[in-house]
Amino acid sequence: MTGTEILVGSPPSLQALAVIAIVLLEAVLLYVGYGTVEDAVGAIVLDRLAET
Repeated sequence: MTGTEILVGSPPSLQALAVIAIVLLEAVLLYVGYGTVEDAVGAIVLDRLAET
């Protein structure tokens, strides 16, 4: 489910643009989310790996 089900009856080009916008939004959210997690725990993980 992409969330574009509410666009039933819309032209295919509008549906395609909606899917592209959703995918780009998801990509940005994942990029920011993973960056935040990496900043929070990256140094800890690298320190633990260096100890072994």
